[in-house]
Amino acid sequence: MKVVILAGGLGTRLAEETVTIPKPMVQIGQHPILWHIMKFYASYGFEEFVVALGYRAEVVKNFFLHFADMASDLTVDLGAGTVERRRRHQETWKIHLIDTGLETLTGGRVRRLAPLLSDGTFMLTYGDGVSDVPLDRLLAFHKSHGKLATVTAVPALARFGNLVFEGDRVTDFAEKRMTDDAWINGGYMVMEPSVLGYLSKDEDVLEVDLLERLTSDGQLAGYKHEGFWQCMDTLRDKQGLERQWQAGSPPWKRW
Repeated sequence: MKVVILAGGLGTRLAEETVTIPKPMVQIGQHPILWHIMKFYASYGFEEFVVALGYRAEVVKNFFLHFADMASDLTVDLGAGTVERRRRHQETWKIHLIDTGLETLTGGRVRRLAPLLSDGTFMLTYGDGVSDVPLDRLLAFHKSHGKLATVTAVPALARFGNLVFEGDRVTDFAEKRMTDDAWINGGYMVMEPSVLGYLSKDEDVLEVDLLERLTSDGQLAGYKHEGFWQCMDTLRDKQGLERQWQAGSPPWKRW
């Protein structure tokens, strides 16, 4: 089963000193968040990826073109002009790096991938969010309801932490759900190839031209996941993910 990752949007500056790069290439630890997402999928046995590129596509391409060398020990013989990989990395992924256009919107990027997605159920997610959603259960849920698409729904959190007081002493400080029934699209979707018929042009937006239309047709189901999920929209988000990674047991790491 193929996994589609949307990595073609505009770059981002998550720190003033950071050169603008595609957001999926911003590092958590020593690896871009795109690598973390792919490692998570691969831990469930999903190892064929279709990466939709756009803004600065060469950054992503260069990462994977040099991945084998950078992840291995090398013996370089300058006289003979040879390079031997001594300790090889363990990844067995197959990666389709597809340039879907600089100005193409999210739905249009998926539409451009249609030739690679017509052979069966595929997974789809954004290139800037990690989670511990159980992909085996997600896929089983998708197959059970018979609809064309499933989206992982995650609790909507207040952007700022809630303070709870006893007198003038703070007793709790944490992000809280906005309401008990507030859910948002967390990505980590599963789709049937027939959803591609809902998309017709580069200007199509995934959430509007696909997900909203699927909803109107009664063809979208939501898998509620109350575990870990975090997108990386701000420097604060990046720093939080970095702290979890450096602590040694980030929730999304199961490899």
